[in-house]
Amino acid sequence: MPLLRRVKAAAVLTAVLATTCTLPAVADATDAGCVSASSARSRYIVLFDPGTSTAEAQAEITAACGVTTVYYPQIAVAVATSADPAFTDQIGANRAFSAQRSTARTRKSEETSATVRRSTSVSSADRSAEQWDMAMINADAAHKVTTGSRDVVVGVLDSGVDATHPDLKAAVDPALSAGCLTGRPDTTPAAWAPKNSPHGTHVAGTIAAADDGKGITGVAPGVRIASVRVVDDGGRIYPEYAICGFMWAAEKHMTITNSSYFVDPWLFTCSKGGQRVVREALTRAVAYAYSQRVVNVAAATNENVDMANPPDPSCRVLPAGLRDVLAVSSVGMDKLKAGYSAYGLGVIDVTAPGGERLRDTEDPERGCVLSTVPGGYARYCGTSMAAPHVSGVLALLASTRPGASPSTLTRLLNNQSQTVPCPADYDLNGSGTQDAFCAGYAPYNGFYGHGLVDALAAVTN
Repeated sequence: MPLLRRVKAAAVLTAVLATTCTLPAVADATDAGCVSASSARSRYIVLFDPGTSTAEAQAEITAACGVTTVYYPQIAVAVATSADPAFTDQIGANRAFSAQRSTARTRKSEETSATVRRSTSVSSADRSAEQWDMAMINADAAHKVTTGSRDVVVGVLDSGVDATHPDLKAAVDPALSAGCLTGRPDTTPAAWAPKNSPHGTHVAGTIAAADDGKGITGVAPGVRIASVRVVDDGGRIYPEYAICGFMWAAEKHMTITNSSYFVDPWLFTCSKGGQRVVREALTRAVAYAYSQRVVNVAAATNENVDMANPPDPSCRVLPAGLRDVLAVSSVGMDKLKAGYSAYGLGVIDVTAPGGERLRDTEDPERGCVLSTVPGGYARYCGTSMAAPHVSGVLALLASTRPGASPSTLTRLLNNQSQTVPCPADYDLNGSGTQDAFCAGYAPYNGFYGHGLVDALAAVTN
């Protein structure tokens, strides 16, 4: 399964403004004589100088014919709406951007074709023997030492997690869950529950499905999950959704975030025009979460691109290409980089099983990763599936080392990973042409980073 969204996932000003500054309703900007091309409003992210007060930010947005949805004073980023097509020009093209306006195409994942079923009747058969991925990272052996601590919380920034699934109902913490589809956190259950995609539930199962002899078992079944919905009904992940997700994780002091997606509307986001606005806003949000002791994990994408050689040196895949994020590539059952997985020396931190469909077999899906979906279980392939294995191993590390900083957890993860050298030949279809080029050496290279994560090493070394 590809990443969810693709066809083929500063100081506080006052005690009241502790983390998220939500603002009271203000008069429609059109009342002040602003132009409204239609009744439809577009949503924008807006950059401000560090230290800008809430009142100053709100006043500037109102003067530009906008309405403030939320202002994050810690990073000086706002989410606003406006019906005036000149909003960007009035506030400054280098400071505001609407991903919503920039893309009109409907983009859905393979899993978003129907409303998901609630998990009212799920088979109790033990399917752990089918989890080749867990055996590969020694998760079953790690569970004999520990299954993880309830003090550890993994924020699943995704399409929503089904809290009624029997493998997940003990793991999902409703008090820490929120929907982010306006750019402002919404804690009502409907806002963070999945609607038409099982992707987030699949990711969550890999991290923390119960170790109860039924269904499947996650890497760290003893930890908690927060469902943070950052994917809309069309399969889009707009920058304001992701910003809200990272800021919510920071506010709730989550241990880890898992981002199995890249941010719309571009694969590579560069430092020019509206792209610069998006990149700067995401960079601030991720850096803030990291400063609040959150470890951020992200899938490397399924484009089989060299992330170390973007079209322009300023370009990055968001969020995987950002400094305070662990980027994860994917391997199949043979521990070889999956053909779809992105790569890049100096970008990929570690690798994990994301699966690859097998060739010339009666069951090609057997090579994909089995996990939870609303109503049951399914096999998906993708770096989306690799990333939660890493989040799970980090959760075990954090469980055995309470209070460890993000840098310490990251260093331990890298040091304990199993070395995977570059393949001598990466011709996947026998055409005589290399399908990708692996740079680096055995302990650290562009395909696998520091290597394959190891759950047993995380709880014993």
